[in-house]
Amino acid sequence: MKSPAKPPVALTIAGFDPSNGAGITADLQVFAAHGIFGTSAITALTVQSTLGVAEVQPLDPAIFRHTLDHLTADLPPTGIKIGMLGASAIARELANFLQRQDQIQPRNLHIPIVLDPVILSSSGATLLDPPGLEILRTHLLPRITWLTPNWQELALITGEPVTTQQEARHALETLAQTNPRLHTIATAGDQTNPTDLLRTSSGQFHELLGNRVETTSTHGTGCAFSSALLSRLILGDQPLAAVTAAKSYVEAALLHAPNLGHGRGPMNLLWPLHSQN
Repeated sequence: MKSPAKPPVALTIAGFDPSNGAGITADLQVFAAHGIFGTSAITALTVQSTLGVAEVQPLDPAIFRHTLDHLTADLPPTGIKIGMLGASAIARELANFLQRQDQIQPRNLHIPIVLDPVILSSSGATLLDPPGLEILRTHLLPRITWLTPNWQELALITGEPVTTQQEARHALETLAQTNPRLHTIATAGDQTNPTDLLRTSSGQFHELLGNRVETTSTHGTGCAFSSALLSRLILGDQPLAAVTAAKSYVEAALLHAPNLGHGRGPMNLLWPLHSQN
């Protein structure tokens, strides 16, 4: 009997959502839906449901560091997705980890690293303190390959107003001045006109119109998009194709949502597996 092919490995670094709509468990579902084996390093525990985030408890930085080192020594990832960090101490440990990886295994410079800058929850809770945001700007952005902020996050990172497509374009150019190898997509799913704006590291801009899905099951859309984007990159897609495929995946997950909870419910992130049955 022929042995099955080994799947690629993706590492997600994010918070734990006990309602299973976002964070670590959502990312692992997205990886599975794309045929990718997922590993994970938890940054924070949260008390949350579809009604919002009630409490955040960052992980002990030493445990976080040990998890990353122990895990990647055995299961080196072919791509990394970074979500909620939760505290400056965790952000600092992550920056140190990426630096160590560059020194030990220079090939990691070429694997896709997608950062979804989770700074505020949709319910308004602060998920990254100001010192952590500064570490993100100065130490994480130079070591990643993709950034997927929404307009509010893009404004917080650049310090510029982002209320229009033109302002989003200008903010993306500002980021490129200090991070020239960065691909950035300003997502606009929460805007009246849901047109995402992609700036590639070569300086090309692409506008990607989305279809608005009328549903309350929108919990974790940013997590799902960024982990789907990483999945497509690992599978070999070029930047524009990867973004387009990730958008289509999230749209279908919204359309197949199970309508659970009394607030912003979860999507159906495993819909590709169900559609094969």
